[in-house]
Amino acid sequence: MSAVLTQRLVAVAGKVAQLGHGQKSGYLQQVAAELGMSRDKLYRELKKVSVAPARKRRADAGRSALTRTEAEYIGSLILETMRKNGKRMTTVEEAVNMLRANGLIEAERVDKQTGEVIQLSSSTVIRALRQYGLHPDQLLVPDPVNALQSLHPNHVWQIDASLCVLFYLPKGTEGKDDTGLRMMESDKFYKNKPKNLERIVLDRVWRYVVTDHTSGSLFVWYVFGGENSENLCETFIQAMQPKSNRAENPFCGVPKLVMLDPGSANTGHSFKYLCQQLGVHVQINKPGNPRSKGQVENGNNLVEIFFEAKLSLRRVNDITALQRWADYWMVYFNSHRKHSRHEMSRFSAWQKIRPEELILPPPADYCRELVLSRPETRKVQDNLTISFEGRNFDVSVIPALSPRESVVVAKNPWQPGAVRVQRFDENGRECWIAVPEVVVNQWGFHANAAIIGQEYKAHADTPAQTNKKALEMLAMGADTLEAAAKKRKQKALPFDGRINPFAHQEQALAANKVMYLTREGQQMDYNKMEVAEQVLSPTEAAKILKPQLEAAGGEWAGAMALIRKHWPQGIPACELDALLGQLVSRGKLKLVKGA
Repeated sequence: MSAVLTQRLVAVAGKVAQLGHGQKSGYLQQVAAELGMSRDKLYRELKKVSVAPARKRRADAGRSALTRTEAEYIGSLILETMRKNGKRMTTVEEAVNMLRANGLIEAERVDKQTGEVIQLSSSTVIRALRQYGLHPDQLLVPDPVNALQSLHPNHVWQIDASLCVLFYLPKGTEGKDDTGLRMMESDKFYKNKPKNLERIVLDRVWRYVVTDHTSGSLFVWYVFGGENSENLCETFIQAMQPKSNRAENPFCGVPKLVMLDPGSANTGHSFKYLCQQLGVHVQINKPGNPRSKGQVENGNNLVEIFFEAKLSLRRVNDITALQRWADYWMVYFNSHRKHSRHEMSRFSAWQKIRPEELILPPPADYCRELVLSRPETRKVQDNLTISFEGRNFDVSVIPALSPRESVVVAKNPWQPGAVRVQRFDENGRECWIAVPEVVVNQWGFHANAAIIGQEYKAHADTPAQTNKKALEMLAMGADTLEAAAKKRKQKALPFDGRINPFAHQEQALAANKVMYLTREGQQMDYNKMEVAEQVLSPTEAAKILKPQLEAAGGEWAGAMALIRKHWPQGIPACELDALLGQLVSRGKLKLVKGA
């Protein structure tokens, strides 16, 4: 556009702005004819040289006929019917129709001019969802994360197991030309051919990756059998052990903290006992939060891309050969590939670890023993010793430990054959104290026991002894134990007699102003009590009368028959004397046989 035409168009735009309603169309038609262009083109050219006024905001802007409650129902229904992989199974239109049919929402508006009730369209509902921030696109964005840092190499390790999706490795070969390692072709191994997967399930190779969070160093360990406690513990032990080529592969040591997913193998007792005895804190991440250990997740991806993708070009006959090639690759990758965060190779960054931060582990065999040895509870004996695995250990070196107290005991990972006792510091943090084994002489006595008549040895006061002494001096009102003992010997009252043991009762009675009414009752008629006389059975009476009758010269021949005949129900005790006189006066009685 020429400068002259531009100047003319600016003048036309200014003229149009001054014209009233109904005058602009005729004027623009005339100008278009003069300039030799259509009216539509004139409009386009005028827009280029004029500034359009800002469009007036609608009075109802920001408001929607769809209420927030209805929008929440729609958004919630869409999320509830979504698959675990994020695929949405319900559209907005279907969600609205279902909720309307169930009477949970209306999603309608009223036409102000006609009063007609009109259902909101899907596009209007979608705009409202976005306005309220309830659209699935807005709700499914990842949660914000906080940046995490570790303090030094071997401060934090991350461990993750992954199935090697590219290969499987049969334990036996099928021929001399068989390479052993096989690719899992997609046309043979997929979800519609489950029998092929079942046939090789025990031959599938699993990969454990360990990463050091600070340096990014990778450690890879291949196993059979899947993700279980045994494979996890062995991977952790191998990662900690100093390597045979330590000058080329320096990665080793015990970390302070290890992060894992909440799988059953990771939370099992075996790995927990191993880490507990090595002083390693285990942090189990929340389920469904892979970003919390994204470094090791990315480590698995690096192993797949830069190592496993090349295995089809090599002959790998067994898992030992596979691990040997993985060791070679680890040295190369950690030594030559720069990390994007610290711009150093991973081993170069790991080498910055300080001596006090590098804790070398026990030998691998002893670490495996720690896996099988769980901490156990023991009771302290009166001589301040404990028994563990058939041996006695001296716990008198532990301050503030009393006899008959229960303690947790475990093997000492840094000294084979020794044990440690669990204690807690003033901040409540767990700590372990090594205790020595009790040495006995040829007679079975403790080697450091006091010799009778030659020496005297006493343990340091236990907390119970210290407290008992303080309470004794308080009760006797003395400053020393000697003074307290002297006052107790003199039968002095505790607390100098200042404690009235009945004061609380007196105070309670004085404070209780309740007076009880005398209740009416009935007097017991104690003068009319009947006393029953003792009645002796015939047998009991015979035992008493027979010796007296024979002593009086009478015969006991028919006396028993006479008693049974006249007193079958028994004889009152007061009538025994009369009965004896009667039997004597009857003279000699004959015993009737069979009576």
